[in-house]
Amino acid sequence: MQRKNSILELNSLIIKNASSKRSGFAMIAAIIVIIIIATIMTLSLSLTAQTSKRTVDMYIYEQVALHAKSAAELAMLEIAKNGCTNNLNTTLDGIYDVNISMRYIYTATVGACNDYFNITTPDQNGSVLMDITVSVNTAQNISTEPIRYFRRTIQKL
Repeated sequence: MQRKNSILELNSLIIKNASSKRSGFAMIAAIIVIIIIATIMTLSLSLTAQTSKRTVDMYIYEQVALHAKSAAELAMLEIAKNGCTNNLNTTLDGIYDVNISMRYIYTATVGACNDYFNITTPDQNGSVLMDITVSVNTAQNISTEPIRYFRRTIQKL
Protein backbone atom coordinates (compact mmCIF):
# COMPACT_ATOMS: atom_id res chain seq x y z
CA MET A 1 0.00 0.00 0.00
CA GLN A 2 1.18 3.44 -0.80
CA ARG A 3 1.32 6.22 1.56
CA LYS A 4 -0.40 9.43 0.84
CA ASN A 5 2.83 11.34 1.30
CA SER A 6 4.72 9.47 -1.43
CA ILE A 7 2.14 10.46 -4.06
CA LEU A 8 2.64 14.10 -3.21
CA GLU A 9 6.41 13.71 -3.49
CA LEU A 10 6.07 12.11 -6.92
CA ASN A 11 3.85 14.99 -8.11
CA SER A 12 6.27 17.57 -6.74
CA LEU A 13 9.16 15.91 -8.66
CA ILE A 14 7.16 16.03 -11.90
CA ILE A 15 6.32 19.70 -11.37
CA LYS A 16 9.95 20.48 -10.52
CA ASN A 17 11.25 18.84 -13.71
CA ALA A 18 8.69 20.64 -15.87
CA SER A 19 9.53 24.03 -14.35
CA SER A 20 13.27 23.47 -14.85
CA LYS A 21 12.65 22.85 -18.55
CA ARG A 22 10.65 26.04 -18.78
CA SER A 23 13.31 28.11 -16.99
CA GLY A 24 15.97 26.79 -19.40
CA PHE A 25 13.90 27.90 -22.38
CA ALA A 26 13.31 31.28 -20.70
CA MET A 27 17.07 31.67 -20.15
CA ILE A 28 17.85 30.94 -23.81
CA ALA A 29 15.12 33.37 -24.95
CA ALA A 30 16.47 36.05 -22.60
CA ILE A 31 20.01 35.62 -23.98
CA ILE A 32 18.72 35.91 -27.55
CA VAL A 33 16.79 39.08 -26.68
CA ILE A 34 19.88 40.58 -25.01
CA ILE A 35 22.01 39.80 -28.09
CA ILE A 36 19.44 41.42 -30.39
CA ILE A 37 19.21 44.55 -28.23
CA ALA A 38 23.02 44.79 -27.99
CA THR A 39 23.31 44.54 -31.79
CA ILE A 40 20.73 47.28 -32.30
CA MET A 41 22.48 49.51 -29.76
CA THR A 42 25.85 48.96 -31.46
CA LEU A 43 24.42 49.91 -34.85
CA SER A 44 22.74 52.94 -33.32
CA LEU A 45 26.00 54.10 -31.71
CA SER A 46 27.87 53.67 -35.00
CA LEU A 47 25.24 55.66 -36.90
CA THR A 48 25.31 58.40 -34.26
CA ALA A 49 29.10 58.72 -34.52
CA GLN A 50 28.97 59.00 -38.31
CA THR A 51 26.15 61.52 -38.21
CA SER A 52 27.87 63.72 -35.64
CA LYS A 53 31.12 63.71 -37.66
CA ARG A 54 29.21 64.67 -40.81
CA THR A 55 27.35 67.41 -38.93
CA VAL A 56 30.60 68.91 -37.61
CA ASP A 57 32.15 68.86 -41.09
CA MET A 58 29.08 70.53 -42.61
CA TYR A 59 29.05 73.18 -39.89
CA ILE A 60 32.73 73.98 -40.43
CA TYR A 61 32.23 74.11 -44.22
CA GLU A 62 29.40 76.63 -43.77
CA GLN A 63 31.64 78.69 -41.48
CA VAL A 64 34.43 78.62 -44.06
CA ALA A 65 32.01 79.81 -46.77
CA LEU A 66 30.86 82.69 -44.56
CA HIS A 67 34.46 83.61 -43.74
CA ALA A 68 35.22 83.73 -47.48
CA LYS A 69 32.53 86.39 -47.89
CA SER A 70 33.94 88.28 -44.91
CA ALA A 71 37.45 88.00 -46.37
CA ALA A 72 36.27 89.78 -49.53
CA GLU A 73 35.04 92.66 -47.39
CA LEU A 74 38.30 92.63 -45.44
CA ALA A 75 40.26 92.83 -48.70
CA MET A 76 38.15 95.77 -49.86
CA LEU A 77 38.86 97.51 -46.55
CA GLU A 78 42.60 96.91 -47.01
CA ILE A 79 42.44 98.34 -50.54
CA ALA A 80 40.57 101.39 -49.23
CA LYS A 81 43.14 101.93 -46.45
CA ASN A 82 46.42 101.09 -48.20
CA GLY A 83 45.73 101.36 -51.92
CA CYS A 84 46.87 98.50 -54.15
CA THR A 85 47.51 95.32 -52.20
CA ASN A 86 48.48 92.25 -54.19
CA ASN A 87 48.18 89.52 -51.56
CA LEU A 88 46.56 89.29 -48.17
CA ASN A 89 47.25 86.37 -45.86
CA THR A 90 45.58 86.30 -42.48
CA THR A 91 44.11 83.98 -39.87
CA LEU A 92 40.55 84.49 -38.68
CA ASP A 93 39.52 83.33 -35.20
CA GLY A 94 42.77 81.35 -34.93
CA ILE A 95 41.11 78.51 -36.84
CA TYR A 96 40.69 79.63 -40.47
CA ASP A 97 43.61 80.46 -42.76
CA VAL A 98 42.69 83.03 -45.42
CA ASN A 99 44.73 83.69 -48.56
CA ILE A 100 43.56 86.39 -50.97
CA SER A 101 45.37 87.13 -54.22
CA MET A 102 44.22 90.21 -56.08
CA ARG A 103 44.63 91.38 -59.67
CA TYR A 104 43.42 94.81 -60.67
CA ILE A 105 41.58 95.71 -63.86
CA TYR A 106 42.40 99.15 -65.26
CA THR A 107 42.57 100.77 -68.67
CA ALA A 108 45.88 102.40 -67.72
CA THR A 109 48.45 102.33 -64.91
CA VAL A 110 47.04 103.73 -61.69
CA GLY A 111 49.29 104.79 -58.83
CA ALA A 112 51.54 102.06 -57.45
CA CYS A 113 49.50 99.20 -58.88
CA ASN A 114 51.82 97.00 -60.89
CA ASP A 115 49.74 93.82 -61.01
CA TYR A 116 46.83 94.65 -63.24
CA PHE A 117 45.04 93.54 -66.40
CA ASN A 118 45.19 96.09 -69.16
CA ILE A 119 41.77 96.29 -70.77
CA THR A 120 40.19 98.55 -73.33
CA THR A 121 36.56 98.47 -72.16
CA PRO A 122 35.71 101.24 -69.71
CA ASP A 123 32.90 99.21 -68.09
CA GLN A 124 35.35 97.08 -66.10
CA ASN A 125 37.79 99.89 -65.34
CA GLY A 126 38.62 100.10 -61.64
CA SER A 127 37.75 96.56 -60.61
CA VAL A 128 39.65 93.95 -58.68
CA LEU A 129 39.64 90.20 -59.31
CA MET A 130 40.04 88.35 -56.00
CA ASP A 131 40.86 84.69 -55.56
CA ILE A 132 39.91 83.85 -51.99
CA THR A 133 40.97 80.57 -50.43
CA VAL A 134 39.84 79.75 -46.90
CA SER A 135 40.97 76.55 -45.21
CA VAL A 136 40.84 75.12 -41.71
CA ASN A 137 44.10 75.33 -39.81
CA THR A 138 45.37 71.74 -39.55
CA ALA A 139 47.05 72.37 -36.19
CA GLN A 140 43.62 72.78 -34.55
CA ASN A 141 42.47 69.18 -35.31
CA ILE A 142 38.86 70.30 -35.54
CA SER A 143 37.84 68.32 -38.57
CA THR A 144 38.65 64.78 -39.61
CA GLU A 145 39.02 65.80 -43.26
CA PRO A 146 40.69 68.89 -44.75
CA ILE A 147 38.10 71.54 -45.52
CA ARG A 148 38.97 74.14 -48.13
CA TYR A 149 36.78 76.72 -49.86
CA PHE A 150 37.67 78.70 -52.98
CA ARG A 151 35.81 81.76 -54.17
CA ARG A 152 36.53 84.03 -57.11
CA THR A 153 34.87 87.43 -57.14
CA ILE A 154 35.11 90.71 -59.01
CA GLN A 155 34.55 93.86 -56.99
CA LYS A 156 34.18 97.35 -58.36
CA LEU A 157 36.53 99.84 -56.72
